[in-house]
Amino acid sequence: MLKHRGFPGRLPGTDFQFTLRRANPKGATELTRRERRPDRRAPDKRADEAFMKALWEHFGEEPFERGNLDVGRLSWLFGREVLPATDPFDPSDYEAMLVIDARTARLSFPDVFEDGSA
Repeated sequence: MLKHRGFPGRLPGTDFQFTLRRANPKGATELTRRERRPDRRAPDKRADEAFMKALWEHFGEEPFERGNLDVGRLSWLFGREVLPATDPFDPSDYEAMLVIDARTARLSFPDVFEDGSA
């Protein structure tokens, strides 16, 4: 499992995890799309935004390996702002390649891109 050096481990001051410390010996948990409902709690929305910002600053529009990125946090963005970068795509593989859909991410998280970088 690739460890993304320099990527924040969690949202500062919270228990919202962004990365894993070690690989699951049984294999990677499957990446699935989670629906974000409008009535989600404000802290959850802030964690999504901070994670998207960290992804953008670390990878930009370049494809990236799932590696040690937290599957739970990724699942809130998967299928919208974060898409499979390869076909076929294995959602249960630590080496699966992903890419940010900058257009969708900008619409979902305008504050992350307010400097016009996407």
